[in-house]
Amino acid sequence: MKKVVILGERKAGLVEVPNPRPKEDWVVVKVHAAPMCAEYKDFVAGHKTEFLGHEAAGEVVEVAQPGKVKVGDRVVVMPSYPCGKCELCVTGDYIYCENKYDFAEFVGTLEGSSTMAQYLLKPSWLLLPIPDGVSYEHASLACCALGPSFGAFKTMGLSAFDTVLITGAGPVGLGAIVNARFRRARVVVMESVPYRVERAKEMGAECVIHPDDPDALQKIKDLTNGRGVDCALECSGNVRAERFCIDVTRTKGKVFFIGECSAELGVQVSPDLIRKGLSINGSWHYNLADFSRIIKVIQTSPLIDLLVSHVIPMSKIQEAFEISASQECAKIILKPWE
Repeated sequence: MKKVVILGERKAGLVEVPNPRPKEDWVVVKVHAAPMCAEYKDFVAGHKTEFLGHEAAGEVVEVAQPGKVKVGDRVVVMPSYPCGKCELCVTGDYIYCENKYDFAEFVGTLEGSSTMAQYLLKPSWLLLPIPDGVSYEHASLACCALGPSFGAFKTMGLSAFDTVLITGAGPVGLGAIVNARFRRARVVVMESVPYRVERAKEMGAECVIHPDDPDALQKIKDLTNGRGVDCALECSGNVRAERFCIDVTRTKGKVFFIGECSAELGVQVSPDLIRKGLSINGSWHYNLADFSRIIKVIQTSPLIDLLVSHVIPMSKIQEAFEISASQECAKIILKPWE
């Protein structure tokens, strides 16, 4: 099969590797849609990478034993390789599993772990059914495009009574706009890339503010009668944005972080948490029990097509990475068989 690799600085290509084989309850999925995420960072930095991607939609083509899925099933492929047995997995919060499989040890190779490939290998219980009438491209949005913000908004209880700030309008942030508008919340966005500013407005953001605007805090206060937003969702992974979310959210409001960030954030217990009464949380994905609800968003939201800016043959992976690195895009979806 063919799969994507990063060969060097701003250089990507395809290589031929052996097809994965099913084992126990792990099945082979033929990938029909492979969304791109943050892999462009390795592309720009020149980090040679052989195993890329963590989200996909496709068709079950080979099984080793009867189980949850069968050959021919159309499925969304959930990320990661959790154990499937611990309390977190059993209750649907598998993404937080602390006993994940060692893929190479279990399979004997890492081949089959990439989603930016023609085939992949996955435990059958992490393959969720795609309803009739939903395309592979749309179904693949049930992973990173919509998943992180869906989980965060459900936990915070976002509703039509709330004004929410979304910082960062990359694919995850744009997915957050889709989810927030579906819940009929009022949306304010912080973003600097002109393409994404316009896309956020097209999706229904009431106001888009540049992160370098010295009056950003006051502008949002003016929009909210001096109170600040009810909720904030940080999607950029930028410490300055994280701190801004804390500052601009009203007393007794809620702040959620879903943008990956390893830098240290200065949170002051007394002014930020005790006296302001903020709830500050991190959220990674959504509970498996909510899959049908995400599918409903995909099936009924008028904004879904705006969440995808490019559908590109995997044979044009260099072009796909260049577009992704430019940030002049929303979600990019690769077609591995083209």
